[in-house]
Amino acid sequence: MSFAELLTQEQVQRIHDAALEILEDVGLKVRYEPAREIFAKHGCHVDGERVKFPREVVEKYRRMIPPSFTFYARDPKFDKTIPQDSPIIVTASSAPDIIDPVTGQERRADSADIARIAHLINELPGYDVFSISTLADDAPADQFTISRLYPALKYCLKPIRVTTTDHKDTLSIMKMAYMVAGGEAAYKEHPFLTHHYCPTVSPLSMDNLSTENVIYFAREGLPVYPTIVPNAGLTSPMSMAGTLVQGNAEFLATATLMQMVKEGTPTIYATLATVADMRTGAYTSGGIECGMLHMAFAQIAHFYNVPCGGYIGLTNSKVNDAQAGYETGMSAMGGMDSGMDMFNIGGLIDALKTFDFAKAVIDDEVAQMMKRVKRGVSFSDEDLAVNLIKEIGPGGSFIVAKHTISRMKTEAVMTKLADRDARTAWVKKGSMDIQARAMKKAKDIMNNNTASLIAPEMEEKLRAEFAGLVSGELTPIE
Repeated sequence: MSFAELLTQEQVQRIHDAALEILEDVGLKVRYEPAREIFAKHGCHVDGERVKFPREVVEKYRRMIPPSFTFYARDPKFDKTIPQDSPIIVTASSAPDIIDPVTGQERRADSADIARIAHLINELPGYDVFSISTLADDAPADQFTISRLYPALKYCLKPIRVTTTDHKDTLSIMKMAYMVAGGEAAYKEHPFLTHHYCPTVSPLSMDNLSTENVIYFAREGLPVYPTIVPNAGLTSPMSMAGTLVQGNAEFLATATLMQMVKEGTPTIYATLATVADMRTGAYTSGGIECGMLHMAFAQIAHFYNVPCGGYIGLTNSKVNDAQAGYETGMSAMGGMDSGMDMFNIGGLIDALKTFDFAKAVIDDEVAQMMKRVKRGVSFSDEDLAVNLIKEIGPGGSFIVAKHTISRMKTEAVMTKLADRDARTAWVKKGSMDIQARAMKKAKDIMNNNTASLIAPEMEEKLRAEFAGLVSGELTPIE
């Protein structure tokens, strides 16, 4: 598949050169002292918290970034590597709220919701990675992240992406992961967690906690990648070109740090760039400009030969309506056409603040369509079908041809949610809209194959190790 290009190659080069100029002349404010020490040791200029990056230093280390990144799963059949397995579909994550699947009202999400979502993602074929979709409002104070990780591990065998708070929190989830894997050595042979942080805070700053965690996982050789989040008009220039320059500088600074920690550390050029609605300051993750910025960042990532992706196919809509559909579809297809490898697309509405079960199910069908686009058009002699066209001839029919029968289930996506019936058939089936059909599918999934994926003996060990751990039990949607 060839990719569309929003930028010319000259424009990509200008962004690269401008980012290097920013890094060399302005640099970043780096709050975490050990990071400053690493930068200084490897040739950067450090003055207090300000770190400036000589052009040749950035060029040296960015060339060390490997061209691929692997998401490992507890079940290796779900392992995915980008770019060769792209598009990789990842749930959008860390929403504080959820649309209650019974009442339809928004409320705070809890660990029981994560159990349901984990099972849903495990069963839906379009999803490749479960980035834990919500927070857990019932988490004990000292178990913020393991209260999210535990139900995720209990009901999902696909790769899990997780974010921690401080280093103590990080060590806690690693202890749980080591136990589930059968020991630290076994885990490190096949690390089924991918760690994600936003160490670079726009504009041009690095924080303490996320930077510490990125350094830790890079040093340990465990999967980790950062996301840059410039917001044009608020934390980056009110122009897409300026936001691309600043965002690229922020990515290069973080990627350089990771390579200084351990050369050859895989990473992803991951983005969530937006253009603010300056009428209100609204965070417009559903805006078409978000899609355009991702398309441009994908081109820059290709220039560096680095896998890329990010939060795209999102919506600002408060309900799963036409706005949610067109915002998701337009930016997702832009990302596909530009060659993005990873899409954090699934399940969230209201600018990443709320999870909706029906949206997640619909996004699964969108994901399958995206994968069909990536498969492209086959040009074998049989698929060109010249001889068949001659054989059928003018006025004939292809409906019973062997060529048709052999391809009828593979050439097109066999949608399960999108309605293609005649209106009379649709009415006879209950006149259900796609929201209702998607919720029915979610409820059906919640009533099948719901056994815990953690053995009872391991459950006992985990509960003994983590006193007061949430139950993590999956309850069906009534």
